[in-house]
Amino acid sequence: MATALIGILGGFLGGLFGVGGGTIFVPLLMFLKGFNIHRAVGTSFLIIIFTALSSTFFHSRAGMVDWKAAFVLGMFSVLGAWFGTKLSLSLNEVMLQRLFAVFLVVIAVRLFFFK
Repeated sequence: MATALIGILGGFLGGLFGVGGGTIFVPLLMFLKGFNIHRAVGTSFLIIIFTALSSTFFHSRAGMVDWKAAFVLGMFSVLGAWFGTKLSLSLNEVMLQRLFAVFLVVIAVRLFFFK
């Protein structure tokens, strides 16, 4: 039941805000399924394939996808993902979890005060 709830909530918030992996699925997998952060991060990457495909389809139908920007960013994100994954796997669980929490707080504060 928790797995279905995570999928529905993550998909809903992903479609609504364009988030899913790190900001939604990782914490939910940790809190509701008891995953450690490394397992939650790895699992969220596979999950976001499904949310990304379905959300892209509907946003594209509404004319809200910049295909050129997405392609260029996507190509460069492969390099960033490689470095980020190497760093993530080299950190212990507590350090990674704390860095993730700081990241979420910084993003939340920035979004709250962004015009």
